[in-house]
Amino acid sequence: MILEHIGLSQISGSLVILEDVPGVAYDEMAELHLDDGTVRYGRVVLVEGNRCVLQIFEGTRSLGLANTRTVLTGHPMTVPLSPEILGRTLDGLGRPIDGLGDIYPEVQRDVNGAPINPVSRVYPRNYIRTGISSIDCLTTLIRGQKLPIFSGSGMKHNELAVQIVQQANVADGSDFAIVFAAMGVKNDVAQYFRDSFVSADAMSRVVMLLNLANDPIIERIITPRAALTVAEYLAFDLNKNVLVILTDMTSYCEALREFSSSKGEIPGRKGFPGYLYSDLASLYERAGIIKGKEGSVTQIPILTMPGDDITHPIPDLTGYITEGQIVLDRGMDALGVYPPVSVLPSLSRLMKDGIGAGYTREDHVMLSNQLFASYAKVQDAKALASVIGEEELSDSDKKLLAFGRAFEQRFIGQGSVNRTIEQTLDLGWELLTMLPRETLDRCDDATLDAYFEPAKTRAAAQSPAAQG
Repeated sequence: MILEHIGLSQISGSLVILEDVPGVAYDEMAELHLDDGTVRYGRVVLVEGNRCVLQIFEGTRSLGLANTRTVLTGHPMTVPLSPEILGRTLDGLGRPIDGLGDIYPEVQRDVNGAPINPVSRVYPRNYIRTGISSIDCLTTLIRGQKLPIFSGSGMKHNELAVQIVQQANVADGSDFAIVFAAMGVKNDVAQYFRDSFVSADAMSRVVMLLNLANDPIIERIITPRAALTVAEYLAFDLNKNVLVILTDMTSYCEALREFSSSKGEIPGRKGFPGYLYSDLASLYERAGIIKGKEGSVTQIPILTMPGDDITHPIPDLTGYITEGQIVLDRGMDALGVYPPVSVLPSLSRLMKDGIGAGYTREDHVMLSNQLFASYAKVQDAKALASVIGEEELSDSDKKLLAFGRAFEQRFIGQGSVNRTIEQTLDLGWELLTMLPRETLDRCDDATLDAYFEPAKTRAAAQSPAAQG
């Protein structure tokens, strides 16, 4: 039996308190009916005996203590789902905002999802091609992986997110879809995302959820959960390989901090709640592959590091939970290198089992190891040149610096070009020809004979001296 509770005990900001409410459950949804006929929605965020606290999505303006009528629905928040959800633009709660009408659901799913039994998980293999060399070659994204992008305020992470949406696909040609969730973005950024996807004719495979900066913080807290609920439906009901992009997780965490403060909870590091780790884990651990299911959920959370501090609680805890990270570099961004991926602190912990023969190409593992090793030596040569001057360097160090400049400008700084994995790997070998063969200590002779020597021959044939 559904009861209607008349009156509120207390209103505090976006929170309202109800007394004498037996049987109420945490996360239960509520409808608040006003005298003018409007209905607002809330969620139970705290239960103390027969007393509960509701967070109101639309705010508490015009609510009255005496005459507000509250109905507890008896179920948590759900998202309506059907195959027609592809190509739609939704708000942070999963409601259509594109003017194309309501979604007629086949199923309604709890936004909190269901934990994946670890025994049912399949180890992630096979890769998702992004068309971006620094990711595909050096920090390969594996299906079912969670691989965050650590950026900074004002850097080009939005452009990178759009490029990934436009270019990403799977090698075996299976069904592929993207769920894109933006949290706390300004109107012009939201419009940029919309226009970019439409102009690239990518909306047919995208579900976009937009939570704007002026939307309630409780909606921002729901947005990634709604996005992942949509992704799980597409992956495990419709058998699609789904890539979920969540930007910006820093906005989400700051909304969580504000929400925690409004409830009077004791703050932890930098004011964030003590349960920030477990809250982020409840989102990130919804990525994966389930035994017996053809689909997969892969995550790319994007976060801006406050003050470019990688030890800040948000990137720090994200790094503990996820399987690697892609770090963007402000210095490279200032030099106009796009995408400004900082290679050395970036890694993908699962790439070793999803690349190589049968997945990308047999030389991929050795090539990526060699590029990492050679680029690390470039940093040593740069440090030495800053002390004694580039003119005083040895010939080998000068070759390293030349390789480093070409690697940053041509391999990392590819612009908006969409490269196949073969083009990326071939370019890597071409750049390594700038170094003597004997310095390539991460590759065996058979691989060097098969890939390095032909690349060296092609580079020599294309040199100005040969053409002259």
